[in-house]
Amino acid sequence: MTALNRRTFAIISHPDAGKTTLTEKLLLTGGAIHLAGEVKARGAARRARSDWMKIEQQRGISVTSSVMTFERQGITFNLLDTPGHEDFSEDTYRTLTAVDSAIMVIDAAKGIEPQTRKLFEVCRLRSVPIITFVNKVDREGRDPFELLDEVADALALDVCPMSWPVGMGGQFEGVYDFARNQLMQPEGPSREYDGSVTQLSGLDDPALADKLSAQALERLTEEAELAQGGYASFDLEAYRHGDLTPVYFGSALKRFGIEELIDAIATHAPPPRSQPAEPESVDPTRKDVTGFIFKVQANMDPQHRDRIAFMRLVSGTFRRGMKLVPSGHGKPIAVHSPILFFAQDRELADEALPGDIIGIPNHGTLRVGDTLSEKNDVRFTGLPNFAPEILRRVQLRDPTKTKQLRKALDDLSEEGVIQVFYPEIGSQWIVGVVGQLQLEVLISRLEAEYKVEAVLEMAPFDTARWLNGPAEALEAFKRISMNNMAKDRDGNPVFMARSAWDVGYQQEKNPELTFSATRER
Repeated sequence: MTALNRRTFAIISHPDAGKTTLTEKLLLTGGAIHLAGEVKARGAARRARSDWMKIEQQRGISVTSSVMTFERQGITFNLLDTPGHEDFSEDTYRTLTAVDSAIMVIDAAKGIEPQTRKLFEVCRLRSVPIITFVNKVDREGRDPFELLDEVADALALDVCPMSWPVGMGGQFEGVYDFARNQLMQPEGPSREYDGSVTQLSGLDDPALADKLSAQALERLTEEAELAQGGYASFDLEAYRHGDLTPVYFGSALKRFGIEELIDAIATHAPPPRSQPAEPESVDPTRKDVTGFIFKVQANMDPQHRDRIAFMRLVSGTFRRGMKLVPSGHGKPIAVHSPILFFAQDRELADEALPGDIIGIPNHGTLRVGDTLSEKNDVRFTGLPNFAPEILRRVQLRDPTKTKQLRKALDDLSEEGVIQVFYPEIGSQWIVGVVGQLQLEVLISRLEAEYKVEAVLEMAPFDTARWLNGPAEALEAFKRISMNNMAKDRDGNPVFMARSAWDVGYQQEKNPELTFSATRER
């Protein structure tokens, strides 16, 4: 096996567009699971396999990024399931730094929604190639041409329809695959796709008349001609460059379009790409092992208080027991039990190649943004921390649990769920998050995983900025603004501002200092 048969990709979408269901069906089709548990199915055993945190199971949403690996026809697929909820944009952003391509899921009735656009922008920043999947065509939806035009206009992309729905909602009679000239149709009372296809010579094949109603046949012939003539034809280079998106129509729930998606990832999506680093980008063909930590997850197994760092392997062949140097502290660590993931299930990885995601169990030595390498001569870039949009004070219900609270906040900030600030004056710690749901996750996980009961109170601050500048200027500013100063968990100085105006005012008064809204991890 070589890195050329690795495909590392993510699925991005707005909440409720059907991302978790699509993830399930991709794994089912790829042979990785044998029973697809619908998100809203009853009973813990049939909860969506990729959603494992308690709050995710209660609400049927993904709030952490899971990693799932499966093999099909000689290709290893590493699927990174990203949080669909807008409050988890940071975790998603970091996950998207670890993939080589993405599938963008769009609801046929709703088109492009705000979160889809936001995640697409992140992909664009990194030129991540995107395959578009228009989901739920078995329900009433918008006109397919309208949806294609919206993708083209809203995201400034060329679109290339690769398949076409034969009617939608009540008039849905199947999906036609342009590339293979195959017709997939719903079967039985559940109207699902059971894998049987009709092979045709083209849209003018007389056999089509036996398979479709006269109305559907007329509509398909007319629309398909327009679709193929009116939009760009598929161009591999334009797709891999991030300028063109192939569009597939289907229904994740009814299994339409799933095989086409897996085949598209296998055939068109790029193998592992080079990654931005200092002093220069690292190519997957480089001989020595390098990789970076894009996510840390605590307590995947609540019985064992474990902590797993997710590493994207960029170059070299990793072997179990190897010694790697983390850029965080420069002391080599031996990786004895690296893990390959299938959601909650894991197996030991004896070997991993560029593009693979492995989990490294550790006790807080590895952090998000760390580079791991054999020679410690490279550092991967581009994994930022964002200034939080919501700040809250943490108040313990039981003051004797201060130590547990500090441990919990450190763990959770290491994962990137929250950020913690320790004020220079006053004893109440402040947590910062990008969205409201993260606060609920914080309280829920403090209770479930650390047995700490806490409440969140309004903080007197509105936003936080990292301070940089000459040591003397920093010291002088700290003395004057001690009431507004805090440290983050790495000890970096942070200015806690009462308003956006306050940030601007201080910036103007202290031109030699920079008040930064992001910090490279």
